[in-house]
Amino acid sequence: MLLDTASLYFRAYFGVPDSVRAPDGTPVNAVRGLLDFIDRLVKDHRPDHLVACMDADWRPQWRVELIPSYKAHRVAEERPVGPDEEEVPDTLSPQVPVIEAVLDALGIARVGVAGYEADDVIGTYTARATGPVDIVTGDRDLYQLVDDARGVRVLYPVKGVGTLNLVDEAALREKYGVDGAGYADLALLRGDPSDGLPGVPGIGEKTAAKLLAEFGDLAGIQAAVDDPKAKLTPTQRKRLTEAAPYLAVAPKVVRVADDVPLPDTGTALPRGPRDAGALDALAARWGLGGSLQRLLTTLST
Repeated sequence: MLLDTASLYFRAYFGVPDSVRAPDGTPVNAVRGLLDFIDRLVKDHRPDHLVACMDADWRPQWRVELIPSYKAHRVAEERPVGPDEEEVPDTLSPQVPVIEAVLDALGIARVGVAGYEADDVIGTYTARATGPVDIVTGDRDLYQLVDDARGVRVLYPVKGVGTLNLVDEAALREKYGVDGAGYADLALLRGDPSDGLPGVPGIGEKTAAKLLAEFGDLAGIQAAVDDPKAKLTPTQRKRLTEAAPYLAVAPKVVRVADDVPLPDTGTALPRGPRDAGALDALAARWGLGGSLQRLLTTLST
């Protein structure tokens, strides 16, 4: 089981009231909400391995160089060295180091790799997996990894983590008309304002799905643009021709990497805490109470 950790703690932050606080009054709604998420996921799905995948770089320079607008609207502060600072709610930022410390004390593998997003870490673990994989994320970008033949599916939280949509190839075909491999092509054609991806002007989701159904994939669509006999309207041909520079670079930006240099980290689901003393101190300092105790009980059973 691979957790898109930032996606989940953002959901926890907005789903759990900020009246959930540490003894000193500091909000810990994201911390406790994430622990409740993980508890429910482990209880319901019993993974053998669990990795909390992190954004070591939420806006990698190699993606920005290809599409400068990539996540540009989320930049709170540009930095001359290292990742730019992402715009994050004031009371969430201080909770992230607490989340990291708690995961480490629990012994849950926490993996981020410099120069890559959590999506890329997830993509690489998925590519290397020899058995079924559950990806837990509130980010539809990872639908591109869904693969029934390999047992790769996405668990997409709808309300908290109590309600999860199980996304397999049948679900993708029903909603988008594509399978997992086709989802990245669909996404780059239609664009995604939340990621600053412009897409092809005038090509929305339905048109993108029809083009992919007709021509197979992005390469097939691009070949059709150059084939006067291909069934494209003049407007579609014009729009796709004008978007050629974008389409030349968009696949590398949109498709998750599958060759990230992952650290040699044990990923087995822990049965008990790695550092009980540190965990006790964190529980007392931040008032983690029932959320932490429930997860410890679930891990031990």
